[in-house]
This record gives sequence, C-alpha cells and structure tokens, in this order.
Amino acid sequence: MKRFAIAAISLLSVTLPAFAADKMATLDPKVPCSIEYPKASLMNEEKGTVVLGLKLSAEGKVLESKVNKSSGFKNLDKAAEKSITKCKFVSPGGDQWQTLEYVWKLD
Repeated sequence: MKRFAIAAISLLSVTLPAFAADKMATLDPKVPCSIEYPKASLMNEEKGTVVLGLKLSAEGKVLESKVNKSSGFKNLDKAAEKSITKCKFVSPGGDQWQTLEYVWKLD
C-alpha cells in the first residue's frame, strides 16, 4: 500500500501597522516552495499541524521563524521551520510578522 504525504500551508494572520491591517502577505506563485515530509515521520506515521510565526522582509524573504504551537512531533516542527525559509512571499510592504499554519498529513 502506498502512502502519500501532504504538507499544506495556510496563512492565518498578519500583524501590521494600523494603516495596512487589511493586507496580508501571500506565497509567491512564481517561486516553488519545496516541502519535504521527514522520512522518520513518514515511517512513524506522524501527522499534525504546526503554527509558525514568521518575520517577513518587504522583499518577501523569511527573516526569522519560531514555532508558536507544536504539531506534537519535533521532526515535523523542525522540517516546517526549515522548509518555510526556502519559500518566498509577496509582501504588502515593510517588515512584518505573519502567522502560518503548516499541516502535515498522510493520505
């Protein structure tokens, strides 16, 4: 039986100055966002959702990341933090903090 690993990214919220509070950063569709399920986690059938806090630059690069809420598995949390730094975002401008939900599931 084959198992498929899926990681889904969901942008939850952003903290911006009051004048730009209605604008959120989004993933840049022109830049591939490589997401690899950790092999040990696949073997152990680990799944869960990790919530990350990301500091994004005005250019859309991840400057800083932290785990706000663990998936319950260190390997998944670390992989989410590592993978997201390779992604690029379209930022509405200025450095900002973004909350991102990273869902690891097996199908």
